[in-house]
Amino acid sequence: MTTPVLILHAPGTNRDREAAWACQRAGGAPDIVRLGAVLAGEVALDDYGMLVFPGGFSFGDDLGAGKLWAAWMGSACGDDLLRFVARGRPVLGICNGFQVLVKTGLLPGPLDEDDAPLTPTVTLTRNDSARFECRWVRLRPQPDSPCVFTKGLEEDILCPVAHGEGRLVFGEPALRERAKALGLAALRYVARDGGPAAYPDNPNGSADDIAGLTNAAGNVLGLMPHPEDHILPRQNPRASRGATGHLGLGLFRNGLRHAAETN
Repeated sequence: MTTPVLILHAPGTNRDREAAWACQRAGGAPDIVRLGAVLAGEVALDDYGMLVFPGGFSFGDDLGAGKLWAAWMGSACGDDLLRFVARGRPVLGICNGFQVLVKTGLLPGPLDEDDAPLTPTVTLTRNDSARFECRWVRLRPQPDSPCVFTKGLEEDILCPVAHGEGRLVFGEPALRERAKALGLAALRYVARDGGPAAYPDNPNGSADDIAGLTNAAGNVLGLMPHPEDHILPRQNPRASRGATGHLGLGLFRNGLRHAAETN
């Protein structure tokens, strides 16, 4: 049975169709649904095997990137979100969607037994460059991460970023160390030669070059770059010069595979 995927569309979201196409190419059955329909109870999260928060500028980012979308989700269906995650179902947040996951507290989520759920502990703030960054970057899956989306991926992923507020900051040094110990950095920015990333290879200045953050269970992933923009070889800007590989499609395939195993 093909896994149904819920692609949430909030006012200002503009990457939902690309996310849906990536899920379809990966073998899923995506359904783009207005946020209002979910908040009103017309559509249930439990009817889907995978949830995607796509990129864009939800609510115009008027109160901060992803903040209003996160507030609506947390207040109206926070329990449903927690149940969805607790069941092990995969959740993917891309760019603005990553900002939503951070500001709902789903990422990194509780790291100890006494941690309260849906409590933000990290944030995504303005890029170190103090400007909007739009460029292709190289992401390296981390083998020590529990993330189901990056499981078994050995090849670097090439895809673009397009954001002004993508710098990951931990609220407390102890939390940063705890995240390292648990392997919550699922994807890291690396230089073109595969070495450590400095600007512009790390386009925003995120702590520890983290491009993608997962929760302790590994079924929630948020990342600032756009893997949905490189799921076909011809989408590589150097394809005409023979560049191949390094697609983002594997993230979506892994998410759907895990959804099928979970459901």
